[in-house]
Amino acid sequence: MALEKTWRWFGQGDSVSLACLRQMGMEGVVTALHHIPAGEVWPMDEIRDLQAEIASHGMHWSVVESLPVAEGIKIHSADYPRLTANYRQSLHNLGKCGIDTVCYNFMPVLDWARTDLHYLNERGGESMRFDYPTFAAFDIHILRRKDAADDYDPAVRRKAQEIARRMTAAQQEELAHNIIVVTQAFIHGTTGEGGDYRRQFLNRLDTYRHIGPEVLREHLASFLQDVVPAAEEAGVHLCIHADDPPFPLLGLPRIASTLDDFRHIMAQYDSPANGVTFCTGSLSTRPDNDLSAMAHALAPRIHFVHLRNTVALPCRSFCESDHLTGSVDMFAIIRILLEEQATRIRAGRKDARMPFRPDHGIRILDDFSRTANPGYPLYGRLKGLAEIDGMQQAIERMISKM
Repeated sequence: MALEKTWRWFGQGDSVSLACLRQMGMEGVVTALHHIPAGEVWPMDEIRDLQAEIASHGMHWSVVESLPVAEGIKIHSADYPRLTANYRQSLHNLGKCGIDTVCYNFMPVLDWARTDLHYLNERGGESMRFDYPTFAAFDIHILRRKDAADDYDPAVRRKAQEIARRMTAAQQEELAHNIIVVTQAFIHGTTGEGGDYRRQFLNRLDTYRHIGPEVLREHLASFLQDVVPAAEEAGVHLCIHADDPPFPLLGLPRIASTLDDFRHIMAQYDSPANGVTFCTGSLSTRPDNDLSAMAHALAPRIHFVHLRNTVALPCRSFCESDHLTGSVDMFAIIRILLEEQATRIRAGRKDARMPFRPDHGIRILDDFSRTANPGYPLYGRLKGLAEIDGMQQAIERMISKM
């Protein structure tokens, strides 16, 4: 059967059209109603309109990525009841339209972080890099978060001080803007371009000053207990995305970073509707994560898959690499997923299609003359998709002969 081939599409403003996706052999589209603010209800008519547009090109709306979890849910604000009621209604509306997979994350304030959006590899391709000492320089010397230095060991603090000293004012501004605004804006970012965005960002961080990992876990548990029954009723699988990167930043807690984290999340509401988005790129940047063991353990609850690769660098740093080369044993992961898919087919499960998308990619060829969100070039992702699809077809044939 093979895992379902999907592509993340950012709507009419995306430089890759739906017609192009069809030409490229996509079966499903991963998208969202990006214009609706986090916490508001997704109207059924708007869901149906986008669904029909995708269907007119011979594909289906495979996965919602994402139905964002408002910050008020994460901090359990006074607005929590309204926000969770709206989330339940959106799940109901999606289920009525036959859309059955919803990816979300529970990362506070910052959805993901990179310090270099234009990192050149040895062949001249461009990817993204996260350099931990540079991030520390941003945190301590540019953002100047209160007591930030306490979160880093002395060696990192010394490196951060030297990095900040060498940077011009323009370079410091670019780094801050990339981390706070550029990487967040297209995924329902909470801090915009207008006004003093650094101050806005610090204010957001301050809302978590009394929220550590245990409290955030309690808030996630409450959210799951309040929305998973609605997902079950709607026929929707929720699948939480891993933290990116999977370790604390900016004094914020991380609670979806390890196998133990995901086991804890699954235990908060034991239901197939409470599942996982298995992101090899995010999880691989933590050296103590055994991705094959995680895939085996979580396989029955994996409803969506992000396949990409990274290269580990010293001091918690990493860069994004070609899809088949890096820290991730992509062969092993795909084999585990295909074996899980075969198990689901034998069991008659309705969720056997197991959609995956080539996550991020190296900027190559004409990608340099095209506009795209950070990490989402056309040709680099298409190359990754072709490599992964070829590998999965070979593995599937191998499995069938055993």
